[in-house]
Amino acid sequence: MTTISEATIDTLRFSTAGSVDDGKSTLIGRLLYDSKSILEDQIAAIARTTSKRGQEGLDLSLLTDGLSAEREQGITIDVAYRYFATPSRRFIIADTPGHEQYTRNMVTGASTADVAIVLIDAAKGILSQSRRHAALAVLLDLPHVLVAVNKMDLVGYQKDVFQKIKTEFAAIARELGVREISFIPVSALVGDNVVSKTVDAANNMSWYVGPTLLEFLETVRVKKTTSSAFRFPVQLVSRVRFGANQDSRGYLGRVESGSVHVGDQVVVLPTGETAKIAEIITLEGNAESADSQDSVTLTLDRQIDISRGDVIAARFKPPRVIQSSDKFRGNVCWLGNEPLSLQRKYLLKHGTRTVAAKIVSVNSRYDILTLKPETVTTLNTNDIGELSIAVAKPIMVDAYWENHVGGSFILLDEATNATVAAGTILAETSDV
Repeated sequence: MTTISEATIDTLRFSTAGSVDDGKSTLIGRLLYDSKSILEDQIAAIARTTSKRGQEGLDLSLLTDGLSAEREQGITIDVAYRYFATPSRRFIIADTPGHEQYTRNMVTGASTADVAIVLIDAAKGILSQSRRHAALAVLLDLPHVLVAVNKMDLVGYQKDVFQKIKTEFAAIARELGVREISFIPVSALVGDNVVSKTVDAANNMSWYVGPTLLEFLETVRVKKTTSSAFRFPVQLVSRVRFGANQDSRGYLGRVESGSVHVGDQVVVLPTGETAKIAEIITLEGNAESADSQDSVTLTLDRQIDISRGDVIAARFKPPRVIQSSDKFRGNVCWLGNEPLSLQRKYLLKHGTRTVAAKIVSVNSRYDILTLKPETVTTLNTNDIGELSIAVAKPIMVDAYWENHVGGSFILLDEATNATVAAGTILAETSDV
């Protein structure tokens, strides 16, 4: 079997969503099964469960519908994560629900994805949920949407059916502002165009000359939306007891975006103090540089008062600082079971910093099918809308479209510490 160095393999995260019975879980099951990513004992367990239900073959949807309620109802409720790899790429799958009442679960699953796969039942055509999933992809700034037109076997593999759905959904995508979109006709139940072009000699869709689903996932080039500017939220400050300079303080954390090199000029926010990187310390010893997602300890060439929650950033490309006297605008998906209340106290968690926050106003709620704003005074569970928020202490942020990590936050109920909203940062203070 062909093997390649781990260092040359990247990871693609993708989410799946669709309407009820569009076959999301079956598609993922087929993808895992045909790519030989399932253990034999898993296959045996699925075969037993399928047999108990009086069905023939393998019900591949059982691979992702893990909750008992999901199996009983035959629907996806929670987000199911699965992992597999091919010689050219690793994959993280988020199988998300299609029901409107589980919008918050959809948002959770798609929030870290590079590609959103929207399933459409070829026999039913485009439904309201299909528009909803495309709109969520736009709100979450996903780089690419792949429309898998499933159950082509139920419509006799007709090219005209596929073309009609493709034309109609392409128009919806343009209306919503989807950045990049692709279309693939598949049969998850039979296996056509999932991993292989066709599963028998009939060549059911010889009219389709594009890639299979797996080929697309292996080759799609995703432009990362995370800025290349260096961002390092400080998690812990500690006396350095190793490395060349054992008399200085070390700042522990993870490089969230960009890269850093010894000698780079940086700024510490919110104070605005400047310095140079003196050392980059890893578990293996000192390094000359660190890249995004590397967990390291940094030391500076001068002593600065730095605390957990502060951000060390590129001096000439810093994030903006939202001061305690400022407001900012953000899109949020309301996750809480109780409605948003302007009188309630909330905490805002951004990176490694948690501060008291006040929701100043509910600016709008989005019609999730059209993305048009509606005037409301509150948000309920699964609503997505725009808020103006004030913070009690400074936070260092980026616009979400520039940097997904620096531009995202969550809101907590101060009384219960429950997460009530997940949000993305929209505008500078002057725009509020």
